[in-house]
Amino acid sequence: MKTAIITGGNSGLGYHCAKAIAATGGWHVIIACRNQMTAAEAVSRLKALSGDLQIEAMELDLASLKSVRRFANDFAVRPLPPLGAIVCNAGIEIVSGRTYTEDGFETTFAVNHLGHFLLVNMLLRRLEAPARIVVVSSGTHNPDQFTGMPKANYQGTREAAMPKSEIDGAEGTSVAGRRAYTTSKLCNVMFTYELSRRLRTEGHCTEDKPITVNAFDPGLMPATGLARDFGGAAKFAWNYILPVLTLFVPGVNTASRSGTNLARLVVDPALEGVTAKYFVRRKQVPSSTESYNEHKAKELWEGSAELVGLRPTETILGCRDLGAA
Repeated sequence: MKTAIITGGNSGLGYHCAKAIAATGGWHVIIACRNQMTAAEAVSRLKALSGDLQIEAMELDLASLKSVRRFANDFAVRPLPPLGAIVCNAGIEIVSGRTYTEDGFETTFAVNHLGHFLLVNMLLRRLEAPARIVVVSSGTHNPDQFTGMPKANYQGTREAAMPKSEIDGAEGTSVAGRRAYTTSKLCNVMFTYELSRRLRTEGHCTEDKPITVNAFDPGLMPATGLARDFGGAAKFAWNYILPVLTLFVPGVNTASRSGTNLARLVVDPALEGVTAKYFVRRKQVPSSTESYNEHKAKELWEGSAELVGLRPTETILGCRDLGAA
């Protein structure tokens, strides 16, 4: 038996991913989320549905670096099966106005990228190969796909974490908020590829003992918590009108179907050695051109490490320049 950690596993995509993983047996599933009341309710439902008692909740607020560190340290001392999978699923989109975390970072970037960056680094030494890391991204990161979302605009880690307020004023809060989301989803893919490169280059991912990292796009998935910051009409459409499209429009998915596809990246034996790939539902496809920019990915990694104050004792990865390897 191994342990799987799923961030945001109390509802939507993460909940259905946890359900699918638990149903396979052989996994101790940890739902890591901020709201412990909804997490406890999700654990109760999952135990009743799967008959699997190997499910529990742990508190994790990805908007707080202190909370991330507390989670990682608490996990390290628990008598649990070896860690075999981390699913970076939790995400947020804020369109009602710019907000900042207790650490001073723009909330969307902090939750969708920085929190997961620190969490994964602090958990790497707990992974027992073969192990898998899956990062949930979105097709909105790719400007070549028509999604109705503003184009991602990555101008460096510090700018993403602490954007200039005059840019927000020029775009309007809704556009600025949605662009922050698409930019964070681009960062999710760049982080995936850079983490995979570093694990392989530094000898932590080998053919015999792979630690793989892949990105996942669940497709348009209405009736989930992602719309919690939307206005009244948009929220109504997201929760009640768009779900009808899941019945007959390709690419519009239920949380249940997408959760099963996400779980597959954790449990499918055929994917054991597959790393640094981007999956849309069940298909491996290319991500955006920009997501393969290794210079930007390296800057994102190093900038993120600086912003979260990542210490050498908190990660198994070194800081050497991969370009010189």
